[in-house]
Amino acid sequence: MKKVITYGTYDLLHQGHINLLKRAKALGDYLIVGVTNDNFDRLRGKLNVKNNVLERVEAVRATGIADKIIIEDYFGQKIDDIQKYDVDIFTVGSDWVGHFDYLNEYCQVVYLPRTEGISSTMLREEQDDEVKIGVVGAGRIAKRFPKEATVVSSVTINAVYDIDAAAAEALCRLIAPQKEEKPSRLLSASFEDLVERVDAVYIATPHLCHYQQAKYALEHGRHVLCETPMVLREDQARELFALAEEKELVLMEANKTAFCPAFNHLVTLIKSGWIGEVVDIEASESKVWGDPTLRELDPNQAGGSFYEMGSYPLLPIFRLMGTDLENMNLYSRMENGVDIYTKGVLRYKKAVCSFKLGLGVKTEGNLVISGTKGYAYVPAPWWKTDYFELRYEDQNKNRKFFYSWDGEGLRYEVQEFVSCIYNHRLTSARLRPQESIAMARLMDQFTKRINFMEI
Repeated sequence: MKKVITYGTYDLLHQGHINLLKRAKALGDYLIVGVTNDNFDRLRGKLNVKNNVLERVEAVRATGIADKIIIEDYFGQKIDDIQKYDVDIFTVGSDWVGHFDYLNEYCQVVYLPRTEGISSTMLREEQDDEVKIGVVGAGRIAKRFPKEATVVSSVTINAVYDIDAAAAEALCRLIAPQKEEKPSRLLSASFEDLVERVDAVYIATPHLCHYQQAKYALEHGRHVLCETPMVLREDQARELFALAEEKELVLMEANKTAFCPAFNHLVTLIKSGWIGEVVDIEASESKVWGDPTLRELDPNQAGGSFYEMGSYPLLPIFRLMGTDLENMNLYSRMENGVDIYTKGVLRYKKAVCSFKLGLGVKTEGNLVISGTKGYAYVPAPWWKTDYFELRYEDQNKNRKFFYSWDGEGLRYEVQEFVSCIYNHRLTSARLRPQESIAMARLMDQFTKRINFMEI
C-alpha cells in the first residue's frame, strides 16, 4: 500500500483545497492529512480568527478524502510523521516548490499544481468582512496596538480619537503606512464620530473614562475591547455586561495575560490535577516609577498600585479558585494619596491566596501556585508568561514548559476579541464576565476601604 501525506491550514476550506486533496489521494492508496494547530500557526506569525483547529479538522473530514487526519504541532514534525507512518510520498502545493526538497532523503516529494484563481486570502478579501476598529486614547498602551493588530487576520484600524489632538495625530501616523493612506483620514473629531465609523472600539483611555465610553459604544451597537481594569465599581461592570448581552455584543476586558498561550496551558494543566488540589496562590508585580507626575501616581486619575496592576494577580486566582471567595484583607502603604504598595490576602473555603503590588516598592514578580502534589513556578515577569515549571518532591518528575511570547502580547487579546465577534460568542472562556465583575468588586472594596489597613 502506497501512503501519501500532505499538510495545510485549511482555513475557509474551498474548492482549491478539495482539488489539491483529490490530487494528493490519486498519488497513492492511503492519504494522511496534517492540519496545523492554532499554536503552530501562531509561531509562524499567522493568527486566524475564523476557524479554530477543531473546526478545520472537521472541515477536512467532511470532504471524505482523507483516510487519516493528524494535527501538526511543531517544526520538524514532518520528518517524524513520515517515519512514524512509513510514508512513501510527501506532497504539497506548487507554491512551495523547492521548499521541502530536504524531505527527499526520507520519501518522494511531489509538488502539485494549485487551482488557479482560488485561495483563502482571496476569499477573505472578497467577503470584505473585516472588523473595523476604532482606537480611543493614544497613550503608551495604544501605541503598541497598531503593530499587534496587523498580525491578526480580518482586522483593520479605521479611526483614532484622543482629547490630545497631537497624540492622536502621532498615533495616526503609526497606523497610516500600514493602511497606505493619509494619517488625517483616520483622525476622528470626537469620540462620537469614531463610534459612528467603526464596528468595534478599543478603549485605552485613563481608568475613569472607561465606563462612560464603553456604555456609549455598546448603546450604539459597537463591540468593545476595554483596557484593564475595565471599571472600578461592581455595579458598573454588571451594568455593562448586561447591556452587552442585551445588545448581543462582545464586551471584553483587555487583560493580555488572560489570552496568552502559555498562561492558558498552565491553567489547563493545574485544573487537570497535575499539582493536586490548589491550596495557595502567590502573585506579585511591581514597578518603580521615577516621575511622580505620571497618571499612574495621580489620585485624581485613579492612580496607585491596586487600580493600576491589581487585575493581573487577581487573574490566576480567579481562574483557578473561582470568584466565590469568603473575604479579602488589604494592607497598603499610602503616599500622596495613592497606594505605592498593597498586599491583598484572599480567603477561600479551602485555600488562601495573596498578591503584592508596588508602584514605589520593588518586589520579585513571580507566580507560585501550591498544590497537594506539587507546585507551579512562573518566574518574573509572570504576567508575560513564556516559561513555567511544575515541581515535585521527587525532582526527577519536574517538568519545564517553554512557549513563545510574541510582540507586546496584545495580539492574543485582539485575536480572541475578533474571533468572538466572527463566531458570535458573546464571552470568552479565557476571561469570563463574572471574573471581570469580581475584579471590579475588589477594586470597589479598596475604594471604600473595606477590610483595609494602612501600614
